[in-house]
Amino acid sequence: MEVKYKRLLLKLSGEALQGDQEYGLDPKMLVSVAKQIKEVRDLGVEISICIGGGNIFRGSKFSIYGLDRATADYMGMIATIINGLALQNSLEREKIPTRVLSALKIESCTEPYIRRRAMRHLEKGRIVIFVSGTGSTHFSTDTASALRAIEIGAEVILKATKVDGVYSEDPINHRNAVKYKELTYNEVLNKELKVMDATAISLCKENNIPILVFNLLQEGNIKKVVLGQEIGSLIKSS
Repeated sequence: MEVKYKRLLLKLSGEALQGDQEYGLDPKMLVSVAKQIKEVRDLGVEISICIGGGNIFRGSKFSIYGLDRATADYMGMIATIINGLALQNSLEREKIPTRVLSALKIESCTEPYIRRRAMRHLEKGRIVIFVSGTGSTHFSTDTASALRAIEIGAEVILKATKVDGVYSEDPINHRNAVKYKELTYNEVLNKELKVMDATAISLCKENNIPILVFNLLQEGNIKKVVLGQEIGSLIKSS
């Protein structure tokens, strides 16, 4: 099968791995994500993943209640490492070689993030999971996703969510919300759509990296995106 993208970055929120649970990791979601990634890897696509930690700890939320912002952000980074190790285990149970690369130094269970090392892993057919964001406080995993995508030469960022694209309002709470099939970076910024934060969108705009927002809960969607089927919402230059 001919694929549309040869190298991609999959942005996974922590909530995506939470499934129907109120907190933490859903083993069924980990298995589902691993199987979907395997389908795409078997097509010869080089896959990197940037993972969030909101299912365990969200630093920006706790900083509102008096926790020092830098401390809260580091705690959030550690949460992404937990998610990354869990996903690595699920992928390796599918016989997929996987490496977890961390912007924070935790060398007993992760490798340090080095750009050339990440690219070499991808070239060898390994899945690369980026954890701990950028390694700096006050930056989201959205920004980390854009930055890593630029650094490794990804052709697209796949933003996995619980809805089937970008809407004018939250479709869960607003029945009349309008779904956008395509948007420009400027439209996302001007409409203040909650796709990714403004820094991440600006980085993608400057480096012309498209963002495709799709529903992860429907199994097989990652493969559909890679094969060029029209699902979700595409954000690109005008």
